[in-house]
Amino acid sequence: MLKEKDILEKSIQVLTDCLSVIPALKVETVETLPGKAEPDFRVTIQGNGFNQIIYIEAKSLGTPKSTREAVNALSQYQRDKPAYGILIAPYISPESANICKEAGIGYVDLSGNCRIAFQQVFINRENFPNQYPFKTGLSSLYSPKSERILRVLLTFPYRPWKTIELAEEAQVSPGMITHVRRKHEEEEWAKTTPKGFYLSQPDNLLMDWSMHYSLRQNTLFDFYTLKSISDIETEIAETCSKINIPYALTGFSASNRLAPMVRGQRGMIYIGRDILLLAKRLGLKPVDSGANITLIQPYDTGIYWKTQTVDSIQIVSSVQVFLDLKRTPGRGEEAADFLYKKVIKTTWQQQKMNMITSL
Repeated sequence: MLKEKDILEKSIQVLTDCLSVIPALKVETVETLPGKAEPDFRVTIQGNGFNQIIYIEAKSLGTPKSTREAVNALSQYQRDKPAYGILIAPYISPESANICKEAGIGYVDLSGNCRIAFQQVFINRENFPNQYPFKTGLSSLYSPKSERILRVLLTFPYRPWKTIELAEEAQVSPGMITHVRRKHEEEEWAKTTPKGFYLSQPDNLLMDWSMHYSLRQNTLFDFYTLKSISDIETEIAETCSKINIPYALTGFSASNRLAPMVRGQRGMIYIGRDILLLAKRLGLKPVDSGANITLIQPYDTGIYWKTQTVDSIQIVSSVQVFLDLKRTPGRGEEAADFLYKKVIKTTWQQQKMNMITSL
C-alpha cells in the first residue's frame, strides 16, 4: 500500500495529466491546506473564460467506506465554499466510483482513470490498467482459511456474529475474523452492531467471491463409467459411508437435487481421500477426455462445512455448489444462477424477515 506522503505527491501530477486532455485547461495555483478538517489541496483551474476552484481529498484507500467519508466531507466543504470536489486514491472500485457520481464529486485514481465534470468540462477516462490494487492484511480475502468465514457468513448473512463465536464456527483464529470483518466493512458489505457484525450486502460478496474462485485450486480426477450418473453417485455415496471417507456432491450432481433445471451430463463429487483406490473399486476408468464423472480432492476441508442430506446423499452447502457451478463449463453458470434465485436468495430473504421480526 502506498504511504500517504507518496499519494499526496502523485495526486497533483495525475490530476494535471487528466486535465491535459483539454488543452485550454491550465492549473494556475496549488495550495496545500494545513487543517485536519480541511481537504488536502485547493487548486485553481483556468479555462476559456472561466476559473474553477477545486478541492482535493487524497485517500490511501478507494474502498466504498473510505470514499463515502471523503465524499461527505467534500460535499459539505463545497456547499460552504462554492467549488468542485475531487477524490484521489491509488485505486477506486466501481462501487466507489458510483458513490462519487451520485454525489456530484469527481474522482481520479493514480493509474489515470477519472471522471471530472464541472462547468462545461467533462472528462471520463476508463480501462487504464490498475497499478495499485488494494491489498488486505491477509494474503487474500479468498485464501482457504478466510473462505471458511465466508461460507458461514453467506449461509447466515443476517445473523449478528461475535468474533469468538464466528471463529469457533469457522474453525479459524479470532485475528483472521477481525481482518475479514474490516475488509467487509471497507467494502460496505457488512455492518457492526452491539450484537455483533453481519452481512448487509451478501449478494455483492458472493458475486465477488465467484469472480475470484477457481475450481482448479482443488485436485480433479476425471473418469468415465457406463453406469448412469445417478447410479454411480449413489454407489459412491454408499461406499464412502461404509468405509468412512468424507464425501459430498457438488456441481450438477448437487443442483439436480437442490434446484433442477439444467440437467448436467457430468457428476461431480468431493472425496476426502483414496480417490484412485475408490475409483478402481467402483470400476471407474481414468480418461483425459470424454469424462462423465469427476472426483475432487478438496483444497481445504472447509468445503464440508454444513453439508446437507438429500435422498440420503451428502451435498455441500448451497453456497459451495453455486461457486463450483459458476466455474463448470456446459451451462454451469446458468445452473448456478438458477440455484441462486431459487434456493440461496429465497433462504436469505426468509432469514432477513426473521431478523426483522425478532428486533
